[in-house]
Amino acid sequence: MTEQTKPDPSLIRDADLKQELVRHQRRNLAPRMYELEVQLLIEEQAKRDEAKAARSAELEAMPRGARRRAKSKDALEVGGQREDLRHIHSVLALCGLPYSRQPIEEREYRSKQGNMRLIVNAGELLSPEGEFVKQPLPYGSRARLLLLHLCSEAIRQQSPTINIDDSLTAFIKKMGFDANGGPRGNLTAFKQQVNALAACKMTIGTFDEKGGRAKTVNTAPFASLDVWFPTNPDQQMLWPSTITFSREFYDTLAKHALPVNVHAIRAFSDSPRKIDIYYWLSHRSYSLTEPIAISWESLKEQFGEGHFVTSGKTGGYTRDRDFRAKFKEELKHICEVFPKLPVSVTETGIRLKPADSDVLSIPAKRSTKKA
Repeated sequence: MTEQTKPDPSLIRDADLKQELVRHQRRNLAPRMYELEVQLLIEEQAKRDEAKAARSAELEAMPRGARRRAKSKDALEVGGQREDLRHIHSVLALCGLPYSRQPIEEREYRSKQGNMRLIVNAGELLSPEGEFVKQPLPYGSRARLLLLHLCSEAIRQQSPTINIDDSLTAFIKKMGFDANGGPRGNLTAFKQQVNALAACKMTIGTFDEKGGRAKTVNTAPFASLDVWFPTNPDQQMLWPSTITFSREFYDTLAKHALPVNVHAIRAFSDSPRKIDIYYWLSHRSYSLTEPIAISWESLKEQFGEGHFVTSGKTGGYTRDRDFRAKFKEELKHICEVFPKLPVSVTETGIRLKPADSDVLSIPAKRSTKKA
């Protein structure tokens, strides 16, 4: 074999194939045998490249939402990795924020799920001119994604005070949003939700009716946050460099953190209700010990949207059949990403079975031994 016809090891790019190449190099093979092994690895790389190109073309032909879910499913198929793990406060996960933007006059929102209750009161922030400015109720996907990221960073950094300026922009990009500024850009929209979350007050409650016990925590999520207001519409609103969770919120977060997979969140990042349904399914299926049936009435109470106290209105769907149709569609999308999720739709609601951590692509709990 001439020099020109020898297989080129630089054509091997995948990490596992490179490791195989190193193994062959260490075996002291005869030149001809080594070249044959290299050629086989090159052919395997070519097959993979062809499959990736075909998959890429298939994804590009999909509608945007389906493409986002398919990409997340591909990423999840490698299994739940600890670097993919994120955390959200379980009460915030199960008793969600409003789904849609509300008028500034709407100052209080209430939601409930099972034995958990949540009240969110919109607040005010001090402007550089020394005036308190009313902030809206936090809402939608962006508020949920921000809380997920900030709660995750508090767990990761093991501190109520976290550095966020660089990590937050990177997280927004990872969620599939363009990091564009301007008055109508994504960064501005996310920063407005930071302000809404910084200003709001929360009442978090849990109760045990049989045991005759209840616990209520009144807290603001953040104890300290520097907020920078632009002086004209063309200026960008800056990220705060640090955020400090209130001690009450941080302590309850440390005890009630729900693990979720970041790739799954990316799949549903354009839909606050899908995020809530995913959170809820993760919590219920992971904690179940036997199958359970959930009625349409209970599902609508939780995912139809909560109660707005100021106006007295209840958000969501007026007709049950509209809610059922939408919920079925959203559940179908979630099952596209998690095809092994043991959930089925019935005439009366849904039936959910216990699921192992691998079904949800989160790592199994580590065993902790007390010293």
